[in-house]
Amino acid sequence: MLNYIWAGLIIFSLVFALASDFRDIAKDTYRNGDALEVALTFPEGFDSTRRRLPVDVRLTSDGLRQFYGTDVVVDSVLSGTIVQTADGRQLRFAQDVALPEPLATIRQVTSPRDNDLRGALVGFAAPAAGSVVTSASVAFGEVRFVKMNAISAAALDFAETAVTLALGLIGALALWMGLLKIAEESGMLQGIVRFTQPVIRRLFPEIPKDHPALGMIVLNLSANMLGLGNAATPLGLKAMEELQKLNPSKDTATNSMVMLLALNTASVQIVPPVLLVAIMGLQINQLMVAIFLVTLLSGVTAVTMAWLFGRMKRYRATDPANLVNQVEG
Repeated sequence: MLNYIWAGLIIFSLVFALASDFRDIAKDTYRNGDALEVALTFPEGFDSTRRRLPVDVRLTSDGLRQFYGTDVVVDSVLSGTIVQTADGRQLRFAQDVALPEPLATIRQVTSPRDNDLRGALVGFAAPAAGSVVTSASVAFGEVRFVKMNAISAAALDFAETAVTLALGLIGALALWMGLLKIAEESGMLQGIVRFTQPVIRRLFPEIPKDHPALGMIVLNLSANMLGLGNAATPLGLKAMEELQKLNPSKDTATNSMVMLLALNTASVQIVPPVLLVAIMGLQINQLMVAIFLVTLLSGVTAVTMAWLFGRMKRYRATDPANLVNQVEG
């Protein structure tokens, strides 16, 4: 079911992106091929022999409204540079300067690496003698299919992030899986199960008594509550693996698996994350009550919803345990 949801979201995003891009093309939102008129001021004076000239560019709300049809309110002077070559003059705004839309989008598409808006100067005339002010028009690069390009870039970025995250988890997975194996062989895991099962089995009544899955679940939830994210991930995977061994229908999640997933999604946590402690220091004490209340509410909500859905007729019909009973009956 989750795969269908993801597929639907992907298709919806692509359709929305295409519709938005075709609307921009029809409306000529970015005025491709046209030039925006601006006022230029040379604070160090104009020199046609210099390759680079500092310049101040004045943008007004009326000028942007007439050219792009936007309703932005802007009346500012932005610093930039004019690069003079044999092929002509190019205006480059300062890097990372705040720009109104759609200029910000044009910069993002045409100059993503340097993050400086660039355009060729059209109809440029040198300032009159004794003056440092002139006007010209700037033709920016063509901008098309902004949303589709953004989706493609995001997909590649998150694919890279996924690989980096997976490689970073290898060490943590190896460490905690090794510790789990030691705990299992030494009998420590069975001791944890016997100690905690009176409480934990109320949430997971389908799991047999003294089963290793109970210990894995306890360790997973404990790691979450203590803010040990790197430990909680392998423990959760191991707990799901043990629960899958009890699952009579390998392609359908059991109620216990759903309950464990709900508790992990609820982020039941008592100790603040290490990153938050590093950022806030001792001020983290001001959030302890809020963290506890949010954890309590999210945990209760997760357990309640998982319990209620597990008892709805529609979902009971797909419960692997009920399906096995129907087959045996």
